[in-house]
Amino acid sequence: MGEIGISRREYLYELRYWEILLIVRGYARRNREMWSAIRWQTFSLMCVTADLKKAGIYSPTDLIRFPWDKTDLDGAGGLSPDDIAELQRQMKEYNDQQQG
Repeated sequence: MGEIGISRREYLYELRYWEILLIVRGYARRNREMWSAIRWQTFSLMCVTADLKKAGIYSPTDLIRFPWDKTDLDGAGGLSPDDIAELQRQMKEYNDQQQG
């Protein structure tokens, strides 16, 4: 888990499920931005060096499609409305247990 930025102890003993889920989704979002940038760089380089129209490549998504190209939920970090509602329910339940 060091790659994500949390220690083994935190992962195993201190963090709740919903906290880990948010950390992992944030890590995946950072990777998503990196891979999208690499795709754009490759497309730009190919525009200069290759005949893309002959190869049938008209946009970066023609080079490679990522899962988020189809299911982009802008502003939600890849979370669906149901995921958000479930995380909010879990956070409320946890906070109620801590206070009561």
